[in-house]
Amino acid sequence: MRSFFEAGKELLFPARCLGCDQQLPLGWQLPIFCPSCLDEISLIRSPLCPNCGLPLNSGLDHFCGDCLKKTFAFDLARAAVAYQGPITPLILSLKFGGQLTGLSTMAHLASASAGFADLSEPDLILPVPLHPQRLRERGFNQALVLGRSCFPARRKKIHAGLLIRKRATPPQTQLSGKERRKNLTQAFSITQPDMIRGKTILVIDDVFTTGSTVDECAKVLRRAGAKRIEVFTLARAIE
Repeated sequence: MRSFFEAGKELLFPARCLGCDQQLPLGWQLPIFCPSCLDEISLIRSPLCPNCGLPLNSGLDHFCGDCLKKTFAFDLARAAVAYQGPITPLILSLKFGGQLTGLSTMAHLASASAGFADLSEPDLILPVPLHPQRLRERGFNQALVLGRSCFPARRKKIHAGLLIRKRATPPQTQLSGKERRKNLTQAFSITQPDMIRGKTILVIDDVFTTGSTVDECAKVLRRAGAKRIEVFTLARAIE
């Protein structure tokens, strides 16, 4: 009966490409992108920086210029895809439009990515938090929604209230790297440090741009005694 219902639903409401809205053939599987839009999606794989996960042009994995000059507070960061092409409006539609139709596709891209396989088994999964005022305006935290979609078997490890944003900050979008870091200083805190001490923590967010946000989160977690801190984002901004 279920397969019959699914087939009927597909006939009545055929899948449409999340990038260009082109109708897809019956039986189309995830990700929900047409071949043309799929060609515009860049999966992140080696060679890359073993620390921050930045894709590199050639050679073997090696530290990028930023990681040679500075030390992030996290131990490892990985992302599934480049923040470009149809991925950009897909994430923006979730973040600012509350569109959840692309979540299954985002989860598929995440779980199939090379970076996903590099992650350690976490004790806790913490979404990057929104300030309560921003959360009220938006109605949900996209990092929490992504975490639940990308790690369905680890939902019990996801804790939205341990890492909080205690200070409202202006949007990071138009700020330089230095301004981003200053903007986030003392913006986060831990509500129950005893739960963090000695644990392997996975921090989840939608996009890794300069890394300022997840790095500030990692600093707070490090001070609380976290043993290992890893970061996973759906997308990575590529300069």
